[in-house]
Amino acid sequence: QSLVANLAIAVAKFVAAFYTGSGAMLAEAIHSTADCSNQGLLLLGVKRARLPADHDHPLGYGREVYFWSFMVAMLLFSVGGAFSVYEGIHKISHPEPVENVWIGIGVLGFSLLLEGGATLSNIRELNKRKGAVPVFRYLRETKDSDLIVVFGENSAASLGLMLALGSLVAAWQTGDGRWDGVGSLAVGVVLIGVAIFLSIEVKSLLVGEAADPKLAKAVRDVAKEHADIKSVLRVLTVQQGPGEVMLALKVELVPDLTTETVVSSLNRFESDLQAKHPEIRWCFVEPDVTDD
Repeated sequence: QSLVANLAIAVAKFVAAFYTGSGAMLAEAIHSTADCSNQGLLLLGVKRARLPADHDHPLGYGREVYFWSFMVAMLLFSVGGAFSVYEGIHKISHPEPVENVWIGIGVLGFSLLLEGGATLSNIRELNKRKGAVPVFRYLRETKDSDLIVVFGENSAASLGLMLALGSLVAAWQTGDGRWDGVGSLAVGVVLIGVAIFLSIEVKSLLVGEAADPKLAKAVRDVAKEHADIKSVLRVLTVQQGPGEVMLALKVELVPDLTTETVVSSLNRFESDLQAKHPEIRWCFVEPDVTDD
């Protein structure tokens, strides 16, 4: 439904851009078209990430959602941001009067209502997930790349619409078409800024980022409940996808355990870990006496 709505908005913006001659409106139309492609890529990433592990990908395909999220950031930068900047510079250098302004105002106002509602919905979801964590800190630490991308896109869309609307009205009221170019340029700068932020955050997950530090502490807490485990020597976590973590750790066991006891103790420990923290999809525990 969201994809269909964005497609309808893109068509309306292209029609309004044709009748008004507004560069800012054209920039918004290109942005909405890029959003349609981006949503398709995110859906593809989510679907691919759910594929089961196989011989070539023993840890599954969870990171595919990060790859496609990164592609979304690149499209937002190139198709949306770079084109808007180019159009803005062109309109400032060769200003043209805007026409049929009320068509543009109507389309932009309606689009702002839809995008603003989507952004508010994203904010409510963020507030529910982040708890007491500050917003920007949560955006940098969360492993849900699809949530980051959707929030970034909707926020950029809402801000871009306000800039385009303001520049269109300014160009109309002053009779100076350069204001329209300024609006297009501002939209491009916003899109490029959001794209850079998204690419930095998603790149870290794509390369292989550690899971939430709270998980390492939780692992040590579970270990304390097992009498055969003397200490946890090292904990290594890798975020393999949203809600999917690979865990590897070294533990020191109490002395003089039989091989059978070691195996059963570690199996119970792994079962307890995964029962209490289902995000741990893969768990590898190595008994040792030093952290070498």
